[in-house]
Amino acid sequence: MFSFCSLFVETTDVNGKTLEGPVPLEVIVIDQNDNRPIFREGPYIGHVMEGSPTGTTVMRMTAFDADDPATDNALLRYNIRQQTPDKPSPNMFYIDPEKGDIVTVVSPALLDRETLENPKYELIIEAQDMAGLDVGLTGTATATIVIDDKNDHSPKFTRKEFQATVEEGAVGVIVNLTVEDKDDPTTGAWRAVYTIINGNPGQSFEIHTNPQTNEGMLSVVKPLDYEISAFHTLLIKVENEDPLVPDVSYGPSSTATVHITVLDVNEGPVFYPDPMTVTKQENIAVSSVLLTVNATDPDSLQHQTIRYSVYKDPAGWLNINPINGTVDTTAALDRESPFVHNSVYTALFLAIDSGNPPATGTGTLLITLEDVNDNAPFIYPTVAEVCDDAKNLSVVILGASDMDLHPNTDPFKFEIHKPTVPDKVWKISKINNTHALVSLLQNLNKANYNLPIMVTDSGKPPMTNVTDLRVQVCSCKNSKVDCNAAGTPHLGLTSLLLLLLLSIAGKWVDPERV
Repeated sequence: MFSFCSLFVETTDVNGKTLEGPVPLEVIVIDQNDNRPIFREGPYIGHVMEGSPTGTTVMRMTAFDADDPATDNALLRYNIRQQTPDKPSPNMFYIDPEKGDIVTVVSPALLDRETLENPKYELIIEAQDMAGLDVGLTGTATATIVIDDKNDHSPKFTRKEFQATVEEGAVGVIVNLTVEDKDDPTTGAWRAVYTIINGNPGQSFEIHTNPQTNEGMLSVVKPLDYEISAFHTLLIKVENEDPLVPDVSYGPSSTATVHITVLDVNEGPVFYPDPMTVTKQENIAVSSVLLTVNATDPDSLQHQTIRYSVYKDPAGWLNINPINGTVDTTAALDRESPFVHNSVYTALFLAIDSGNPPATGTGTLLITLEDVNDNAPFIYPTVAEVCDDAKNLSVVILGASDMDLHPNTDPFKFEIHKPTVPDKVWKISKINNTHALVSLLQNLNKANYNLPIMVTDSGKPPMTNVTDLRVQVCSCKNSKVDCNAAGTPHLGLTSLLLLLLLSIAGKWVDPERV
């Protein structure tokens, strides 16, 4: 936009010959007031703290006028056309007509957020050019002013005392404590912080703030015992997240007392110790007493009686006296039973009181079983093959195993049961504590042979077992092994029966030892 322009003017004849000039000519454009003031930077939002002193600057309003700034056409003046709401005073604010600064004009007492109908004011601001003369053009904008909250009200309990009841052994929220606070619910000046200041030496209680209601949720976090204390009294303090303003303090209404009544519940008896442990040999006599269990009733004021029973006894070995809790055996204890793990047998017992309804407690008994030599060893494998023309007369390496524990297991003694076996045909040689080598002293004809092997453990007294090793002497020609026509065993039925009887009776035979 140009407010003036410079021209050069000359006169010429019809042939274009200059007759006069050129002469400079300046054209000045005189501004007309044809542009209204406009507010270009909205929205306009200002904040002022409640209770602010009179004359506190809230915000500045600035309008723009496109007319010549050197003339009154762009000389603006500001004023407040309307205030909403108009209470407690229709003139809560003033605007500097030249600068556009909005300031408070009421006393701090009237600028109290908690007593205002609405803590938000809307002002219609008018900007008028021509220095505010009636002939000037105008433009308007809305200024929103928010009265901000400060923590000038302490929270107060709605009651001086609160009551709560809780069953012994229960946990969770038992009562909600209510407070009032006139400050802004969206700020830390309203949000409450609760503290238990007395009556909680065992840290059995906790209190937290409900973020929606601002209530204090008092909870039991450690189960209470009626027999120890049937009543508890807590002193609770409430404060705000934000500090109070200097001239406000927390008063008596910021503390409250909570009276808690603990209700008696029939509790189950308790075994002591739990688990109970005992160590016994696995071969003790039936009806042997293992121990006497002891359960006590926490409801000491009710003077109830207790009866005992077996709850879980996987092998069916145990019995308990229902009156005095004596545990004895009803069958032989076996460490090698599948119900025993790592030499420990586990049983569960119940203690039931005489309450109405009765309450039950559970106790665990761990029986450690000491090993005795009650299992004979056994060999593996029990079948072997060898060629009838073999140059290597080794037949098989035997291993032995025993379900007992040391020292009732290895070293094992491997022997051939000689009375039923021809001499100078078989030999057994020790390899180590658990293995031996069976070999031939000469080649045999193709047939099936039953070789009785006697294996003895190191227990005191030792246990012996005789097991037939079935040896198949096969035809081995052209890399082909044929055992189908091995013939009949060389040991008859009588020998087999004799070996069986020896195995069952565990009879000691004077064998050829290795």
